[in-house]
Amino acid sequence: MPFDTPDFTNRNVAVTGGSRGIGAAIVRAFAEAGANVWFTYRSDAGAAEALADELSAAHPDQSFTARQCDVSDAEDVTRFYDECLDELESFDVLVNNAGVTADGLMVTMDGAQWSKVIDTNLTGVFNMTQKVLFKFLRQKSGNIINISSVAGVYGNAGQSNYAATKSGIIGMTKSLSKEMAARNVRVNALAPGFIDTDMTAAMNDADRAKIVDKIGLRRMGHTDDVANAAVFLASDHAAYITGQTLVIDGGLVI
Repeated sequence: MPFDTPDFTNRNVAVTGGSRGIGAAIVRAFAEAGANVWFTYRSDAGAAEALADELSAAHPDQSFTARQCDVSDAEDVTRFYDECLDELESFDVLVNNAGVTADGLMVTMDGAQWSKVIDTNLTGVFNMTQKVLFKFLRQKSGNIINISSVAGVYGNAGQSNYAATKSGIIGMTKSLSKEMAARNVRVNALAPGFIDTDMTAAMNDADRAKIVDKIGLRRMGHTDDVANAAVFLASDHAAYITGQTLVIDGGLVI
């Protein structure tokens, strides 16, 4: 059977943290596949609206909506769901991408650094997922893609808070997949390695060279490498895949 490009025509997708970096690439990839996309941003309204306008011009028969939402705030999440997703006849894919960092060694990390990352990266996934689950249960279909990290697979010095959230996402993905499989709802995770984003662009040349030397493919990943995997896992091509974590790291942790 030929491997056709995934088709999301007339399907509805939500992406958290979708205004830049990996999130924006995921929004664009689903747009290219024909989906209508709702995506959240926390603070950069300009970038979010620019992306929605760009995609609306490129795909006039589809719908693209940017909404401010702090996923760590359950009331904000409820507002986003009620205003954007609840009235849809069908809702197909949730991508939990929103995340923050507040790095530091644990011995000097304060409670605010810990809570900021836990509340957004882990509780935020819970908040958004729980809202859409009732809709998925009613329609007996749905896909959830959680963005984890290789830091959640093998840890990273100076990121105990971040690694804890990303490891927690993997555990949540496995548990939720077992809860939801009988209702035809699939739940998977992606664990990107070092990807070219604003965050990695801030590295100096020496640190970047050290990292690239550890990667089997000898390059940083592209945001499209993650976005294409997200579209695949949400598509019918992956209809028999659930509870899995796909590592996208160019061979960093082989």
